[in-house]
Amino acid sequence: MAGKGGASVRVKAVARVKVTVGGFLDGLRPSRTLDDIKDLIGRSLQLQLVSAELDAKTGKEKQTVKSYAHKVADDEIDIVTYEADFSVPAGYGAIGAVLVGNEHGTEMLLEDLKVVTAGDSAPPLVIRCDSWLPPKSDDGKRVFFANKPYLPSQTPPGLLTYRKTDLVKKRGDGSGKRQASDRIYDYDVYNDLGNPDAGADSARPVLGGNKQFPYPRRNRTGRPRSAKDPESEARAGDVYVPRDEAFSEEKNTQFALKTLQSVLHAAVPAVQSTLIDSNQGFPSFFVIDKLFEDGVQLPRAEELGFLRSAVPRLLELLRDGPGDQILLFDTPANVQKDKFAWLRDEEFAREALAGINPYAIELVTEFPLRSKLDPAVYGPAESAITAELLEAQMGHVMTVAEAVKSKRLFMLDFHDLFIPYVHKIRALEHTTMYGSRTLFFLCDDGTLRLLAIELTRPASPSLPQWRQVFTPSTDTTKSWLWRMAKAHVRAHDAGHHELVTHWLRTHCAVEPYIIAANRQLSEMHPIYRLLHPHFRYTMRINALARSALINGGGIIELTFSPQKYAMELSSVAYDKLWRFDMEALPADLVRRGMAEEDPTAEHGLKLAIKDYPFANDGLLIWDAIKAWVQAYVTRYYPDAATVAGDAELQAFWNEVRTVGHGDKKDAPWWPEMDTPESLAQTLTTIIWVAAAHHAAVNFGQYDFGGYFPNRPSIARTNMPVEEPVDAAAFEKFLDNPDQALRECFPSQVQATLVMAVLDVLSSHSPDEEYLGGMETAPWGNDAAVQAAYQRFNEQLKEVEGIIDGRNKNRKLKNRCGAGILPYQLMKPFSQPGVTGMGIPNSTSI
Repeated sequence: MAGKGGASVRVKAVARVKVTVGGFLDGLRPSRTLDDIKDLIGRSLQLQLVSAELDAKTGKEKQTVKSYAHKVADDEIDIVTYEADFSVPAGYGAIGAVLVGNEHGTEMLLEDLKVVTAGDSAPPLVIRCDSWLPPKSDDGKRVFFANKPYLPSQTPPGLLTYRKTDLVKKRGDGSGKRQASDRIYDYDVYNDLGNPDAGADSARPVLGGNKQFPYPRRNRTGRPRSAKDPESEARAGDVYVPRDEAFSEEKNTQFALKTLQSVLHAAVPAVQSTLIDSNQGFPSFFVIDKLFEDGVQLPRAEELGFLRSAVPRLLELLRDGPGDQILLFDTPANVQKDKFAWLRDEEFAREALAGINPYAIELVTEFPLRSKLDPAVYGPAESAITAELLEAQMGHVMTVAEAVKSKRLFMLDFHDLFIPYVHKIRALEHTTMYGSRTLFFLCDDGTLRLLAIELTRPASPSLPQWRQVFTPSTDTTKSWLWRMAKAHVRAHDAGHHELVTHWLRTHCAVEPYIIAANRQLSEMHPIYRLLHPHFRYTMRINALARSALINGGGIIELTFSPQKYAMELSSVAYDKLWRFDMEALPADLVRRGMAEEDPTAEHGLKLAIKDYPFANDGLLIWDAIKAWVQAYVTRYYPDAATVAGDAELQAFWNEVRTVGHGDKKDAPWWPEMDTPESLAQTLTTIIWVAAAHHAAVNFGQYDFGGYFPNRPSIARTNMPVEEPVDAAAFEKFLDNPDQALRECFPSQVQATLVMAVLDVLSSHSPDEEYLGGMETAPWGNDAAVQAAYQRFNEQLKEVEGIIDGRNKNRKLKNRCGAGILPYQLMKPFSQPGVTGMGIPNSTSI
């Protein structure tokens, strides 16, 4: 306690500033600038100590105690240390916060502050900051609160005004263009995906804020409106994110040199100029294999300088001469295990349970299958898949009715989502689309047998509905048609995965939680501190995605079947499918019929398929997160009244529902934030989605999709038997079905571009922070919280061992066997790079 007794007390504050290339480093070493002079005379940082108590006489905040810090050391590689000395008056009370002003002309990254009271045996006050301080000309002084969290009603009186004022600053006033140094969080619709000023073909609809295309909100940038469409934002300049949401320098180095910006902005024109025809397919499977074995020679090497920095893991300079730059891809893990796995029906089925999109498979609960779409518009609703056909494929071991009753029929249903867009997509060049249903039978050994695929083209003004069911066959022609049908379904699954399971349900849905938390929860709020590690880098990666990945003409439109309608489909999925209460893993499994509640079963769920690697491992992670969150919530919220009475918490949840996800604000399924139990469930869901859900659908992308025949991002040609049959195309298919399949696959440009991007997205940064890792352990001296987090860390380490054991258990045929890639996506920890494992705290890539 500073200043107790009758005399003033000497207090020292130590500030550690991280050296950054291109930022504060420029003013520190080696040149003698104005900033260096300020360092020399000790006026680089102004620090003000803030008492947690009010003045007993005036009832107002006590005057802060000010001092300038002087540089005392810069001998660490990346840290410069400053110290300030204070004389704190008697009776000043505990230091509850420190105000910091940057007197330099450049921003600086403040790592932490340590406040030491002379003669005090208590541990020093250490404040973790990890925050950018704007230059002197920018927004005043920053407040950094001591690490002890407080609910709003428990805020020390001397800090109450600071708490409220800091939140007001972070909300901004909703006007003006945001500057790079700003720390303001606000909402906007997705009105920046198109570029109307570049022409009508570049325009895209606004997503969010309208009934036609509902969508979550993104962060407001304040960029000017398009000249041709006042509803759209002009695509000019960098996309603003609040300064503390930016990548660290280590992450930036790894990402900016390897990545979306470099690959997508530079690779598209350069690679397209290198190949003869951007729509040219691969001349043989041998040439596809050469991508991994010998690489692809790219002429005009002088144009490929970007590749040396953009994809260093993929590009190897095999020879030094002009024209000898070689694009060489690492062999994906599944191809290392079994080069021909992509051809096998067993692997197709296994990946529905243990692949990169394990969220798509669902139980068949009624038969015949029926569409919910209007038959007057799209054609007959009842599926063409008959009981007789399925029973023949099941080997007549049971009837379809018996299979449905015994929960042994499962399905990938990409019918109703895609059908309304089939003709729109078909009007585009070099792509096609069907609605599809794929049926599986659960065998006695726990594996799935692929039974049938139905492809449907809906009715149009000029053509009736066309649909056909394809099955495995010993007939050569039917066998090749079966392979082509599987390629179409894989392309459907790839689009569903990227647009819905991955982008929409993690990146896009999480951003409103981040904005609301920063606007409504003080940085001293315990729930802010719980959630903050799970928001790291998400806003920055989302901004980059809007710049080059999901935008009009971006990588998704260039390489996935829906092309310009990709984000519209994402909006339709949000409208029809997304609901917060179903984003919890147990609820999601129950919703899809993949589990039923059973209080006597492990995790309280009985799985429909016992060997479902994603669910088996994911439930271990879910339980670990839930136990940690429940312990944390219990520490701060002993009863329902405390939850209901927390004004900041209620404002946060209200803003998530009514603004961030405002297009669904009237939905009846939003959970109430009224008990410790409902709070813990909500927080567990947010953390699960940001961390584990994202890891499950992201970090295996190169392993499963790097060899694109296994997961083609696009199907470019119609089935040869689609009516009216093109006689010439059908004869060509009969003459060379291998070529017909390759022409259906992505072009060389599309395939190599997707492979490069999947490699980037599947890679862990060297500064990755993992779920339950000790680098993000809660600060402060709360023994109960520290002990709960330690248990969380230990539980996740145990999960790693359990997963390793499962991957060696030959009874678990969906994850262990000859040529099978072990399921490791739910292993919590990882080394940097493409590893196919590791759960970062946040949606960070």
